[in-house]
Amino acid sequence: MPQTQVMDRAQLADFLRRRREALQPEDVGLRRGSRRRTAGLRREEVAALCDMSTDYYSRLEQARGPQPSEQMLAAIARGLRLTRDERDHLFRLGGHTAPARSLRSEHVSPGLMRILDRLADTPAQVMTELGETLAQTPAARALFGDETRFTGIMRSVGYRWFADPSARSVYPAEDHPIHSRAFAADIRTAYAKFGADSRAGAIVTALLQESAEFAELWAEHEVRATHARDKRLQHPEVGVIDAQCQFLIDPDQGQTLLVLTATPGTESYERLQLLSVIGTQDVSHTR
Repeated sequence: MPQTQVMDRAQLADFLRRRREALQPEDVGLRRGSRRRTAGLRREEVAALCDMSTDYYSRLEQARGPQPSEQMLAAIARGLRLTRDERDHLFRLGGHTAPARSLRSEHVSPGLMRILDRLADTPAQVMTELGETLAQTPAARALFGDETRFTGIMRSVGYRWFADPSARSVYPAEDHPIHSRAFAADIRTAYAKFGADSRAGAIVTALLQESAEFAELWAEHEVRATHARDKRLQHPEVGVIDAQCQFLIDPDQGQTLLVLTATPGTESYERLQLLSVIGTQDVSHTR
């Protein structure tokens, strides 16, 4: 278990301020505007990127905030587009042991975050091999909801699919059986890769007790190498969308950038465009 260390408020504040001032609006997919006088990003812009209130972030930068949790520090590291070395430094300044280094990390690389920034009007999100969402565009949040808010095994979309009926609402009911098989196969792949003592093992153990459907599919021992590229999704305001899934894999981090697109000129394309507007409105309201 990570050991809590002494928080260095002054150095944390200085580090946050300098990293914020070093980031330009273009680095995170924002427009510069003609009236910008601030060096780098504004505090409210960084707070929005980190999914936290401007007041909370401002207090950290002013060396008067509470000790941030590891979850908060991880969000700040992604929001400020920190490298892994910078992330580790941030954790130490915040009074926490730096996360263990491994080939499979939950830290999203600055390069992958830059790609995500340029997809602001498109449903896209970065996910781990266990189906845990690490970062989303506003359009993805409008479609799937905020999937970064979950903790424990609920972070896995595969676990939620079988344990939480509301997780299925984004797909038409007639497509549920094929998605059930795909999620079960994903979980099996992760289980075989990481072992029974891993988070994947915990998901399997829980679902075998909680879901008869999963237990039946698990017994079939089905393995899949790829996901279907064509999907039907539904949203309560825009309706059903025929989308194509594109995947960009970061082998070093063990992460996947999932991007949803639709054929230009189709009704689904128009609905995706509308979804991007809804996503912007939702994010503006919650922040």
